[in-house]
Amino acid sequence: MVASTVMVGDPEAWPQSASVDFDTFVAARWQRLTRTAYLLTGDHHEAEDLVQDTLAKICPHWARIRRLDVPDAYVHRAMVNNSFSRHRRRRARQLLMPWVPERAQPPATAQVEQRSALLQALDELPPRQRAVVVLRYWEDLSEQQVADVLGCSTGNVKSQASRGIAKLRGHRALADYATAGSKEAQR
Repeated sequence: MVASTVMVGDPEAWPQSASVDFDTFVAARWQRLTRTAYLLTGDHHEAEDLVQDTLAKICPHWARIRRLDVPDAYVHRAMVNNSFSRHRRRRARQLLMPWVPERAQPPATAQVEQRSALLQALDELPPRQRAVVVLRYWEDLSEQQVADVLGCSTGNVKSQASRGIAKLRGHRALADYATAGSKEAQR
C-alpha cells in the first residue's frame, strides 16, 4: 500500500512538502517523460540522461512550477529545449544497429524492424519537426498544446507536422511499409 501525503496550508510554509510533491510528480510521470525523451533522442540512455538533466534543472524552481495550471506542459517544454541544446552540442553521432547483421532474423522480429525503421527515419528529421511529430502523434497532444509547449503558433505546428510526416512517408527505410499500407488499403 502506498501512503499519500496531503499538503495543507500555504505551500511556501512547507519547504519539505515541495520536495515530496516533486518526488510524487516524478514518480507518476517518469515513464511518460522517458518515453517522450526516447522519441526525441532515439536512444534509451540518452533519453534517461535527458529526463534526469531536465528534472535536475527544474527541481530548484518546483515551488513556482507546481503552481502553474499545467506543470506537465512546462516540463515538456523544458525537456524539448534541453533536447535542442544537447542536439546542438553533439558533435559525433553513433550509429547503433538494432540487430547483428550476420544473424538470420526470425519472422517474429518484423515489429522490431518496423520500429527500428521508424526510429531511424524519425532521427533524420530536424529537431523542431521531430519534436512536433513526437508531441503531436506519440504524446497525442492537440495542436494548441504542442504550440504551447514549443512556444510557437498552431499554424507553425501544423506546417512542421505536415512537413515531418511527408519526410517520414518519403523516407527510404519506410518505403516498404508505405507501399504495403497502400496495397492493404486497395484490397
